Amino acid sequence: MYIATIPNRSSRPTIIIREGYRENGKVKNRTIANITHWPKEKTEALRLVLQGKKVAEVDKLFEKLESKHHGHVAAVLATVKRLGIDRLISSRPCRERNIIVATIVARICEPDSKLAMTRWWRDTTLPELLGLGYADEDDIYEAMDWLLARQKRIEKKLARRHLTDGDLVLYDLTSSYFEGEKCPLAARGKSRDRKKGTLQVNYGLVSDRRGCPVAVSVFSGNTIDSTTLLRQAERVREDFGIDNMVLVGDRGMITQKQINALRGVDGFDWITALRSGGIRKLINGGALQLDLFDERNLFEFLHKDYPGERLVACRNPVLARKRARKRESMLEATKRELDKVQGMAGRGKLAGKGEIGVRVGKVVNKYKMAKHIVLDIGDDSFGFEFDEKSIAAEAALDGVYVIRTSLPKERMGADETVRSYKNLTSVERAFRSLKSIDLLVRPIRHWTEKRVRAHIFLCMLTYYVQWHMLEALRPLLFADEDQEAKKTRDPVTPAKRSEKAMEKVHGKTLDDGSEVHSFRTLLHHMSTITRDLCRQHGDGDVVHTFTIDTTPNEKQRRVLDLLGQIRV
Repeated sequence: MYIATIPNRSSRPTIIIREGYRENGKVKNRTIANITHWPKEKTEALRLVLQGKKVAEVDKLFEKLESKHHGHVAAVLATVKRLGIDRLISSRPCRERNIIVATIVARICEPDSKLAMTRWWRDTTLPELLGLGYADEDDIYEAMDWLLARQKRIEKKLARRHLTDGDLVLYDLTSSYFEGEKCPLAARGKSRDRKKGTLQVNYGLVSDRRGCPVAVSVFSGNTIDSTTLLRQAERVREDFGIDNMVLVGDRGMITQKQINALRGVDGFDWITALRSGGIRKLINGGALQLDLFDERNLFEFLHKDYPGERLVACRNPVLARKRARKRESMLEATKRELDKVQGMAGRGKLAGKGEIGVRVGKVVNKYKMAKHIVLDIGDDSFGFEFDEKSIAAEAALDGVYVIRTSLPKERMGADETVRSYKNLTSVERAFRSLKSIDLLVRPIRHWTEKRVRAHIFLCMLTYYVQWHMLEALRPLLFADEDQEAKKTRDPVTPAKRSEKAMEKVHGKTLDDGSEVHSFRTLLHHMSTITRDLCRQHGDGDVVHTFTIDTTPNEKQRRVLDLLGQIRV
């Protein structure tokens, strides 16, 4: 007697019990029962019995004592070790190192406060994989103090990996708002988080030309961007041993004052951009002729006001149209609001120049169109008109920007200069990742200066690991895999995704038909790999325990394979 499976084309297979017998010396079989409707577990149990094997109830053989999430923490921890972050932190194993590594893994997998983080990792195999044992938030704070003392050594090691003499060094500054009022670093300044009235701290990120982070410095919240540049340049030279470098910073970072200071330092070159006032001056003086953009979108020129520099003028038509539409909509919104104020003044609801002026000021400041409006405010009346010359002058600059650099043409051509400046977007992307739900650097809840510095440095190390993971996992994410095309594409026209990347975006599937993931959902999928602790019942009172891991599916194996290919 045996169980036979008969496939069907358009329905589920038929499962029947058959019996073999002999008739006139021939082997025949007959159907005993149709058990297609049986549950799979019941069918398989009967199959084993008919094969003469011993069958017992599963819960009588062993029981599952606990189940812990394993796949995502194991994948991130393997990346940490492949990158050698544990050895960068400390060449010798110690409890503090394990706590910092655990915090990095936890911040990538489930970013949260230090208290919530320790609660979370107890439901994973992370403490077991690191031999950590019990740890709470106080242990993390002590490990952070230990880490801060090693920051310079760690950043030197990262610089040796990623920075070479004469190469590009990207630098930018951002801020994050602060919870509390006791930290000496917390101050009111220009908030990049748009959190008006809150205290903040500033921090600057140094990275290589790809945007891979190398070092981070923390400043008080009222520090001006440009004042940090020379300090960072000297730090790169003195601490990292880079005697020749090309600093890349935005026009708010590398100002004329900083350029004048850099000119007196050997080995420092720079790439930045002109402010709109400088561009307008070049246009009005005839040095920058806009009709040249009719033939090409980029050209290089020199000017006596910028001795020892090369200027590269660019015009992005897509950006020009975008800015024109935005200005038009802002002017229309301003006109609607000013028409209301004009009506209120005419009906006597607003009286006196002071009251009318306050109301008008709120409108023009809200939409930032005061520079394009001519106001006429009386005691009981109000009139306005748009300054068409001012609007036309601004419109002439739509989409136009000018890159300025001290590099000679022999070292870097015009196209590569523009591309190098645009590499700053990779630092901005790092800031977005640090601040968003990816790594949750904000809000900063620490009170002491050392803890704030340690917290931001820890987040930078975390982003270093995540940066390499994102690069390795591009084939599985909504990301463009063709990174080499960036080196040769038109530096002015807006960047476009490759056809393959757009297919992933629109189809939501990969070539093999599986789903495309974001980094966060892919980590969540990896977390379905669990490690289960089971107890096996033996003879008498003997009890055996063992662990068993979920077998990775095809997608999860691909993730592990790609992460295993990371090289530094």
